[in-house]
Amino acid sequence: MIEIFTQLAEFNGIGQEWFLSAVLVFLRVGGALSVMPAFGEQVVPRRVRLVLVLAFTAIVAPAVAPDMGLIEGPLRAGLIEVLIGLAIGISMRLFIFALQIAASIIAQVTSLSQLFGGATPDPQPAIGNLLVVSSLALAVLAGLHVKAASLLILSYTILPAGHFPGTADMADWGLHQIVSAFSLAFALAAPFVIGSVLYNVALGIINKSMPQLSVAMVGAPLLTAMSLGLMVVVVPLMLAVWLGSFDAFLAAPFQVTP
Repeated sequence: MIEIFTQLAEFNGIGQEWFLSAVLVFLRVGGALSVMPAFGEQVVPRRVRLVLVLAFTAIVAPAVAPDMGLIEGPLRAGLIEVLIGLAIGISMRLFIFALQIAASIIAQVTSLSQLFGGATPDPQPAIGNLLVVSSLALAVLAGLHVKAASLLILSYTILPAGHFPGTADMADWGLHQIVSAFSLAFALAAPFVIGSVLYNVALGIINKSMPQLSVAMVGAPLLTAMSLGLMVVVVPLMLAVWLGSFDAFLAAPFQVTP
């Protein structure tokens, strides 16, 4: 009889440890999915988000629970897990911000600022809606759910549960992600910027050669037509470059290149 109670006590202790591990994983996963691309969009209902968090928790928790070890201070550990999850989710969200920044740059150099506007809750100019929706669909089709689960499992190797990383390391990592996002945005918008410069130079030469010609009347429709034609050629390449950068980040999310 005493042996049975001893086994029950041991089982109860193991159950508590597993429950605490699952809760901590739930907090990290919930923080990440709240801002993660595709799964954390405003158009996704809250109940669906909750189901997604539970599903990811069921995948991640068994993989990381044996290596979590003893957690001291559950409340403090829970807060740290939420912050780590938000940091991971925001780092992924920066790739969507890069597309929106690129769209803002494109809107400044073309006349497409009102095209496809108002399709999403986030106010964004021109082809921003088209780029964001296309990139989200492409990422999901490329297995974003599998890669995100792998990233969350990998995060416990670099960022153990209940242990907040050094402030300097997090600052360097965050700064690197922001710089990479802006660099990607400028690289994606470069073809439109170059095309706009060439167009305006050509328009200036034409205006000097034929002052009597109404350049504005001819140039505005031509700019729109050229921008639409350039979109047909460049946007698929832009999305391919974006997806390659996103996949590279998911494969090595904590790598900081000098």
